[in-house]
Amino acid sequence: MDEEYDVIVLGTGLKECILSGMLSVSGKKVLHMDRNKYYGGESASITPLEELFEKFNMPVIHLEEYGRSRDWNVDLIPKFLMANGQLVKLLIHTGVTRYLEFKSVEGSYVYKGGKISKVPADEKEALASSLMGMFEKRRFRNFLVYIQDFNLNDPKTWKDVDPKQTTAAQLYDKFGLDKDTADFTGHALALYRDDEYLNKPCLEIIERIKLYSDSLARYGKSPYLYPLYGLGELPQGFARLSAIYGGTYMLDKPIDEIVMENGKVVGVRSGNETAKCKQVYCDPSYVPDRVEKVGQVIRCICLMNHPIPNTKDALSCQIIIPQKQVGRHSDIYVSMVSYTHQVAAKGWFVAMVSTAVETPNPEEEIKPGLDLLGPIKQKFIWVSDVYQPKDDGQANQVFISETFDATTHFETTCLDVLDIFRRGTGEDFDFSKVHHTLEEQE
Repeated sequence: MDEEYDVIVLGTGLKECILSGMLSVSGKKVLHMDRNKYYGGESASITPLEELFEKFNMPVIHLEEYGRSRDWNVDLIPKFLMANGQLVKLLIHTGVTRYLEFKSVEGSYVYKGGKISKVPADEKEALASSLMGMFEKRRFRNFLVYIQDFNLNDPKTWKDVDPKQTTAAQLYDKFGLDKDTADFTGHALALYRDDEYLNKPCLEIIERIKLYSDSLARYGKSPYLYPLYGLGELPQGFARLSAIYGGTYMLDKPIDEIVMENGKVVGVRSGNETAKCKQVYCDPSYVPDRVEKVGQVIRCICLMNHPIPNTKDALSCQIIIPQKQVGRHSDIYVSMVSYTHQVAAKGWFVAMVSTAVETPNPEEEIKPGLDLLGPIKQKFIWVSDVYQPKDDGQANQVFISETFDATTHFETTCLDVLDIFRRGTGEDFDFSKVHHTLEEQE
């Protein structure tokens, strides 16, 4: 271990594994260490089923009811991948897809007025949607056609809208969309977590809705994908990628000290050994003095023997409850996967309800999501703190990821990873470079 590396990555959570893969591909000599014996950090998948009960200190009773225990593979922080999103592009361009199989998620729903409805993402769905009256449907259809035709390089397609000046709220007004339509558009299509986007330039919301509909176009049922056997497969896929490019891995290695000289990182000490490096990338748990708590997330894993009611018996889906629908500041997210993804025994389903904590009674806050699920066989509830780094890492060369938020999709995770990469290397990740290198290797 007493060697010199360009980069040491601490923790094998998903963000850290993606970064170690990206940095290795970019030609850095990488050492990746974790104090745990397993990959995945807080985003690990738990198997067999009794381990999930043990993790939450719950008695393991009537285990035989749940089918074969080893068929269960339960994500602690489940998230779906946008079929045309950054993470899938990263997986394809880096060749990690060769280690993984994905299945499309069957439905994408939004909650309005006590009911759930399919999220309309193209003109045909807009006209068939139960979310809007007839005249509103036409206005929304025109809005979607405008977004599909919009091209930043062709001002003729802007139609009197300056994408860098006109706000999202003004764009809604231009098409005469009502507040409810704006609500599900911003939260269920553009995937914003709050309403701050309304006062920002509309280029971003246009790009986000394009991403949603382009992703939907790839597989048809929803814009989301999910890996067979759970998300725990993803960190391992990126770890293999890093290893192909010369990355070194050490699990079950205590991290005793991040060694600093003149305010900059120079190495990492484990016991009597010190590995030298120019940069460290890590999750907040490795540097408690360099992060600040900015909130909490409550999550509830629910084991069920039926699909979620009113989803046409979908075997997987996401439901977003926009905050205004339930008098909150942040959205509630519901995701569900099942035995068809090899994460549960035959006939079983795993649902997750999550949201940012806003009150002293977090369990009450997820009730609107739990109420949609029907009978729940077993619940596992926990509240976790959300941390973000106190600085951008450029002075001390320690680059820290943010804790996973409540969202059930990967878009915010990707933004964080790409931002950390940019801060650490001073440049944007070059997707094309990876593709060529892999082809050369083959």
